[in-house]
Amino acid sequence: MSKKHLFIGAALCGALMIAGCQSNGSSGNVPAEYYTGTTLDRNAIGVTQHTEYLEVQMDVRDTQLRVEELMKVRGFLDTYTDVGHGPLVISMPHNADNPQLAVGAVAELRQLAWEAGVGYEKLLGASYDTDGRATTPIIMAFKTYKAVAPKCTSLAQLDVTNAVSNSDLPSLGCAVRTNMAAMIAEPSDLLGGRDLDEGDLDRRSRQLELWRAGESSASVRTDAESAVVSTAVN
Repeated sequence: MSKKHLFIGAALCGALMIAGCQSNGSSGNVPAEYYTGTTLDRNAIGVTQHTEYLEVQMDVRDTQLRVEELMKVRGFLDTYTDVGHGPLVISMPHNADNPQLAVGAVAELRQLAWEAGVGYEKLLGASYDTDGRATTPIIMAFKTYKAVAPKCTSLAQLDVTNAVSNSDLPSLGCAVRTNMAAMIAEPSDLLGGRDLDEGDLDRRSRQLELWRAGESSASVRTDAESAVVSTAVN
């Protein structure tokens, strides 16, 4: 056999090997989702919207809200400032048993919200029909988001000895996403980035002036500051 024939034969073998490797994608052996994302994308964390409610009870014999109700309201307001979204809705019963108490209680709740750091622009007043209810509380509500972990396939349902394909197991990365869902402080961040606060124009102008003057723009440390540079490693 001549060198020419040997070269042609080797080229054909190489072409067949390449075709065999590429055939996995064209024949469907490679899952389609492998071309559109990563392993973690196949176990995405979900986000659901919820509404938190608090019923502030009123007694027709009282002239103001009771201490136990105020304690519940303060805890509810703390939750709103931590994870609440949108307006804080305060709904007064349309046909309250004691209208004067209801009006005064709403005013007190607005004051408590202000003291908790909730601006008046975030407060939304509303009313609801009691519809024959035995009690007519003031209802406070706001919106929250919760992270939902993916449903991981049980390892007992997988044949880990099956090495026919080189594809990932369906459970790969699912435990990581489950842990992430439990640790996410603000699930709404998964829906998109937060709006940035306005920059400090005065500080930016001052830093630019220092740079133009050839001066250091770094913060100056004082003797009162405890932060020091470690000398453990030279």
